Amino acid sequence: MIKPAYSTTLHLRWRTHWLVAVAVLCGCAHQLMPTPNLFIGSPDDPFAGVPSALQTNRVDVLYVTDRLGEDDKKGKLQYGFERCRSLSFGSLIVEIDSNLSWDRLTRESRTQNRHLALPLSGGPPRRQGQFPETPPPHIAGQGSGKLDPKYVQQLDDARNALVNEVSRRVAQYPAHKEATVFVHGYDYSLNEAAFVSADLWHFSGRRGVPIAYSWPSGQKYDYDRESGEFTVYHLKQFLRALASCPDLEKINIVAHSRGCDTVLSAIRELNIESRAAGENTRSQLKLENLILAAPDLDLGVAGQRIAAEGLFSVFKRTTVYVSTQDIALSLVTWMFQSRRLGAARAKDMDHGQWRVLTESDQTQVIDLRLPRVGMGHSYFHTDPAVSSDLIRILRDDRSPGSENGRPLIHREDGFWEIRENYLKPGFPTAKRKH
Repeated sequence: MIKPAYSTTLHLRWRTHWLVAVAVLCGCAHQLMPTPNLFIGSPDDPFAGVPSALQTNRVDVLYVTDRLGEDDKKGKLQYGFERCRSLSFGSLIVEIDSNLSWDRLTRESRTQNRHLALPLSGGPPRRQGQFPETPPPHIAGQGSGKLDPKYVQQLDDARNALVNEVSRRVAQYPAHKEATVFVHGYDYSLNEAAFVSADLWHFSGRRGVPIAYSWPSGQKYDYDRESGEFTVYHLKQFLRALASCPDLEKINIVAHSRGCDTVLSAIRELNIESRAAGENTRSQLKLENLILAAPDLDLGVAGQRIAAEGLFSVFKRTTVYVSTQDIALSLVTWMFQSRRLGAARAKDMDHGQWRVLTESDQTQVIDLRLPRVGMGHSYFHTDPAVSSDLIRILRDDRSPGSENGRPLIHREDGFWEIRENYLKPGFPTAKRKH
């Protein structure tokens, strides 16, 4: 009995070491993401209408986190990987290079071969508010589940502070009353989450409010996986508060890797609550686009959670990016012996899963047929073809199809397909692949 247990332990440790290696290999230099194909040699200028107050090399990202915040030796706030029972929010300034003029930044942001590296730096975070700890206290001996009035007041104060901050940010670019929430995956720091948010906001024309929702990750895969479950309550708490902002009209969510499971879990529970109250989840939460990039989610679980619960209908549009060249997901597939949604093929799905993912106008699965870079897991913001398609969704609200400016190939298996040089000038209008 001892020998099999010992062998299993070694095997699991070996698998964990592989995933640690994945995290190291997936890491990339903190630089502004490559220019999307959409803007290379094109008259499309994403920065033409940016208000003067936002014409700077600095990006003020609104962070929301349930990481434990502590002061370092210099008295500066920092967030590590440990969990906190309360949700904090605040400002994290991401700087693109140093002392870089707006004109130089926009020129470099619209060229394929840059003259500058455009490194990103961030922090320290400036906390602006904190929600009370969970679980909430109840009045003892009442037997009615009534919350302590002090807790309710603290919750209202925190929610109002968040709403006021979002309203202030919306007022900076009032033509676009929307927010884009980025929810990261395994082995991210708060700064790295803010960098991705800054990337997407910058190339989307600096419209709306960039928000980095950062849960306690940065350790081993098993710790991070359970932290993704830990944060679900707080993510729901945040989405409710965000949707209550009267100046905000639309909320987009971009989730990556393990963050996809966290987002779907939170949306599933919010949807159940809304339906039980006889309300419409989409209108109540102002949900616009859901983008699942390289989702690290068991395909069978995804089918149950998404198809059975009808989650994709909660958003105006849901886009799932998949790639069979994603080495990180291949290793997770091997570890759990189950196919991941982010590496799925149509033939991996049963008819019910396939129908839900491919036969609705609200949902598209997009297969990447591109040269792999590194581990092929962070392509949504590192590959110029994929980031172009993502911007077509977030900025331009385009459905797939040449007639909509998204000339993806629509395959007979129901998947859409992105190929190299997608949306570069001269890229051919795609027709249905037979």
